[in-house]
Amino acid sequence: MDLVKLVTTLVGGVVINKEDVSIKEFDSDDTVTIEILVKEEDMGRLIGKNGKTINAIRTLCQASSYLNGNKYVKVNVDKF
Repeated sequence: MDLVKLVTTLVGGVVINKEDVSIKEFDSDDTVTIEILVKEEDMGRLIGKNGKTINAIRTLCQASSYLNGNKYVKVNVDKF
């Protein structure tokens, strides 16, 4: 599965402003970095209490990557 598509589906279910979410993928030799940009009011929803929501998203992305390409995945979140 495409990681950007997976993250878009997961983040879209959490945030209120789905149309304002920007997700980009940066690929290097052994690492895939996914950058998620959300509005400031959605930042708390995406991170979740004690970071549980974003950690769950990171875990699912890493599991999907291991099943398909075996690369390490970093998921970064920022607001705009």
